[in-house]
Amino acid sequence: MHSFEELTNQFSAFFNVRHFPEVPASLYDPCEYFLGLGGKRIRPVMCLMGNELFDAITPEAFEIATAIELFHNFTLIHDDIMDNAPLRRGMQTVHKKFNESTALLSGDVMVIQAYEYINKIKTSYINKVLGLFNKTARQVCEGQQLDMDFEKKKTVALDEYIHMIGLKTSVLMGASLQLGAILGGAGEGNGKHLYEFGLNLGIAFQLQDDYLDAFGDPEKFGKQVGGDIVANKKTFLMIHALEVATNEQKEELQNIMAINPEDKVKKVLSIYKSCGVDEWARSLKEKYVTEAFQHLEDIAVLSVRKKPLQQLASFLVQREY
Repeated sequence: MHSFEELTNQFSAFFNVRHFPEVPASLYDPCEYFLGLGGKRIRPVMCLMGNELFDAITPEAFEIATAIELFHNFTLIHDDIMDNAPLRRGMQTVHKKFNESTALLSGDVMVIQAYEYINKIKTSYINKVLGLFNKTARQVCEGQQLDMDFEKKKTVALDEYIHMIGLKTSVLMGASLQLGAILGGAGEGNGKHLYEFGLNLGIAFQLQDDYLDAFGDPEKFGKQVGGDIVANKKTFLMIHALEVATNEQKEELQNIMAINPEDKVKKVLSIYKSCGVDEWARSLKEKYVTEAFQHLEDIAVLSVRKKPLQQLASFLVQREY
């Protein structure tokens, strides 16, 4: 069994090549620029880990892992446009460095290239792989649309928000693990538990991401802190604050969101802390972590084979960046 770090190095050696033609440079260089920003490559490595949980890693797992990483980066390019985000991983986003039209096309061609990698595999599992990949891609788009819809709604319930981040973030983690498991010959029951492990871990991961967006260190986080607050996103932090705040605090929050003062982030964070949102957030995250570990426990393989996934889960939900 390999650790996450070891598999990250193996995947990086496979992935860090040019994925696109040289011309037209105006289309493909932005793709290479964005991929060159790096990242933790969590999802593709999860695919490799899901594969190794049941068998030795197959060469085809690296092709699917690459498709997953390209698809994920496609979503990030378009996500940055929709959020008008200036930074990604501490560097200029594609639409800021180049322009929005180029960013749209670069994202489009990146997802097309993802399917080129899927097309390289020659296995009897191809229909299962494509079915799960396409279902997941559609769900991620649904989640992104819900995220934008929530910005226009006056109130969003916590269960609506959890459903949204489940689609936008978690399904790709669950699918990454299960795609690897499919290539490893996992049975349906084990594959489902592994998917649910990834799904719950993904929700905990996103809760941590939202928490860091508000309370994180910008030097470590690599993005502007308070970006969700600036965009009036109804994250679980805002939802809970509106549920527990006094009438006076609710009125102040709604007023801040309406008029967008220069010190908007500072004012909202002050209310969050007064309402105990930070402590509540950590407890909600732990609920999903516990659920994730229960599904991992229920997978019928030797416990020693699960250790790398246990270590990865602990890292993801305890990170500060």
